[in-house]
Amino acid sequence: MAKPVILAVDDDISVLEAVIQDLRRQYGTNYRILRAGSGQAALDTCSQLQQRGDAVALFLSDQRMPGMSGVEFLEKAQTIYPDAKRALLTAYADTEAAIKAINTAKINYYLTKPWDPPEEKLYPVLDDLLENWKEGYKPPFEGLRVVGPRWSARDHEVRGFLSRNQVPYVWLDPERSDEAVQLLERYKLDDQRLPAVLFPDGSALTQPNLIDLAARIGLRIQAEKEFYDVAIIGAGPAGLAAAVYAASEGLKPIVIEPDAPGGQAGSSSRIENYLGFPSGLSGADLARRAYAQASRFGTEFLTQRATGLRTEAPYHFVQLADGREISCHIVLIATGVDYRKLSIPGMDQFTGAGVYYGAALTEALSCRDEDVYIVGGANSAGQAAVHFARYARKVTMLVRGDSLEKSMSKYLINQIAGTSNIEVQTGAEVQEVAGNGRLECLKVKSKQGETVCQASALFIFIGAEPKTEWLPENVMRDPHGFVLSGPDLLIEGRVPKVWKESRQPFLLETSTPGVFVAGDVRHGSVKRVASAVGEGSISVQFMHQYLARF
Repeated sequence: MAKPVILAVDDDISVLEAVIQDLRRQYGTNYRILRAGSGQAALDTCSQLQQRGDAVALFLSDQRMPGMSGVEFLEKAQTIYPDAKRALLTAYADTEAAIKAINTAKINYYLTKPWDPPEEKLYPVLDDLLENWKEGYKPPFEGLRVVGPRWSARDHEVRGFLSRNQVPYVWLDPERSDEAVQLLERYKLDDQRLPAVLFPDGSALTQPNLIDLAARIGLRIQAEKEFYDVAIIGAGPAGLAAAVYAASEGLKPIVIEPDAPGGQAGSSSRIENYLGFPSGLSGADLARRAYAQASRFGTEFLTQRATGLRTEAPYHFVQLADGREISCHIVLIATGVDYRKLSIPGMDQFTGAGVYYGAALTEALSCRDEDVYIVGGANSAGQAAVHFARYARKVTMLVRGDSLEKSMSKYLINQIAGTSNIEVQTGAEVQEVAGNGRLECLKVKSKQGETVCQASALFIFIGAEPKTEWLPENVMRDPHGFVLSGPDLLIEGRVPKVWKESRQPFLLETSTPGVFVAGDVRHGSVKRVASAVGEGSISVQFMHQYLARF
């Protein structure tokens, strides 16, 4: 994108050259410095800049010019660039006229000649004007555009993937936006092949799978090496913490994540009980910081899904969805959990079209002035309720239990109680969802009986499923699929038969030596961000102890 313009105007060539040199020395890095030898030439330049869509931040014009005075030029330039700042250069004898021009021509400031030294007499004034201009300036967006209907599961998936990977984009719904229709025509795309991701270079992806999209936005989808010290599966808080400590302590880790850094925590709108952040921070911000920190220490991130794990002692092999394998000394399972599905009539039909699992913060703006329902009573549900209340007309929390006290932090309970457009219904469950092509209503059963509620969005936070079916049998799990480790492996005080080592398993080590587990996927874990970070961090200590045996 072209830099904003500072346009200097003066008919005296020597004065104009001096102005240009001073402007370039101070502002040339962030602005294009242009010149004109008369008011009319400057207006012609303005017209050309406007046709190209360039922004003008500041006009700096001499007052005494033949044919068109500086005040006259600035008045006319205002009609072309009304938001640009306007400063007048005058001789001492013209100061009275300049003062009058501040009112009549809405000139922002005047400067008397000479302005030497510029550090004292020119730059402070222009700095203030430019800072003030930048506050109201919104540069044209030149990044990705996503064109797709709101009530589309695939569109929701694409937007969510880009948002979680913190890739800026503009979303346009062809049912609501003329610009979306024009873009489809310009890119020669069929509206039956939406969503479409449009790139600034004129290319597009229609109905993309996430791996193809990951490759186009610059994410790594193939590993650089065949062997690593540590393969960390999952980039939630536990996996990111392990990556930071492993890489900072000399190990070569790779993090394998099919979606985006942050895990479920990455979609939290506000985490206010995390140590060291008294004002709170978003899950996306926490993920971004951790990703940058791990990358700085040399961690490699891979956008792929792990589909299998096999062991040929002393090595482990992680099988990927693209058919490749990565070998390593150590594996850390940090895949976290997914929200449990709600099995009621209509759910499959409307998932992604009004029904969403998790925070789905990409839908927040779309829910402006609408009625939103949230199912769940834990912290994640509470954080989502507070966030959506900023946009929705009303947020209703449907909680199966008789209160929030058993499952939610006190600070969130207080926030919810203090938010006027959040209603909490306890002892309530959704029985059915219905609509025509998208969610339109819910059937809710509560202590007062069954009611049908109009709703445009339903967000579900009802417990956790570990999704560990891809792991081999020699990695022991509890009946719910959570991975056993350390003391939890012991049966009547003894390690299971699958354990072939003479030593006891390390604290976070699974039933397969050299395979560790951390975070929410671990049996008995505390479902909090700080706990996951702690487990990921201390797992590296046990990794070193394991490697010391070789």
